[in-house]
Amino acid sequence: MPEVAGLLDGMPQQRRPRSAPLAAPPSVPAPGDHAEPETEAPEARALRPWHLLPTPTGTPFTFAYVVVLTVTSLIATYADPALVHALHQGSSTDVAHLLHAPVPVLLASALWIAGGILAPYTLCFLLVLTMLERRVGGVRTAVVFLLGHVLATLATEVPVGLAVLAGRLPDSSLHRLDYGVSFGVATSIGALTGLLRPWLRWPVLALFGAMLIQDLLNLADPLTNWGHLIALVIGVGLWPAVRRWRTARPAGETAGATSLSVSAA
Repeated sequence: MPEVAGLLDGMPQQRRPRSAPLAAPPSVPAPGDHAEPETEAPEARALRPWHLLPTPTGTPFTFAYVVVLTVTSLIATYADPALVHALHQGSSTDVAHLLHAPVPVLLASALWIAGGILAPYTLCFLLVLTMLERRVGGVRTAVVFLLGHVLATLATEVPVGLAVLAGRLPDSSLHRLDYGVSFGVATSIGALTGLLRPWLRWPVLALFGAMLIQDLLNLADPLTNWGHLIALVIGVGLWPAVRRWRTARPAGETAGATSLSVSAA
């Protein structure tokens, strides 16, 4: 019979369904051949130091902001001191300016670094905003930074205005010089810690918070020091948002993030 032709007598399980092809034998690499290495998962990638620096394509917001701050810092260093003082005064987020032109002055005050390009907050700005942007994107990083800058400024200047109205502070307090990126940087640090692993998150928060408290106890500039603490608390309050933004980003957009930044509850 054609159906049993070629089958050996007494040998079971020689029939197979016609629809099921015979399994191909595993291929054995020839001597000298090498198997292709598996692609490394993004989570297993090693820490890459160059990801700590902004780039035009990887972190466009931070890169453009650094360029602007470099220009304004050069102006502050080499321009006529009278011109620099006038520019700082015109960008100050004091009560008088906030009452007459709140939006322009809030934006202008974030174009300067108090203390110049070599100030400690410059390095914090460079590292923190780069790391945050690589994890949540440029637009959301700008939202975090500006939210802290605006809210911490209002939280420190509104009480000054009320104290002047109540007669507890002189009218000169309405023109207090106040500018710089420190409030936005403090908020960004607080937000970024929410994306770090616990073993790194809590030491960073404790170290930075202790530094801010020490500045406050020194009474050098209590209003600004209170603003830094308020900005840090605002950043910590943004943890649910930044974690949601981090999770929602496509895998390709987070390829530059290091394994230290994987959030853990």
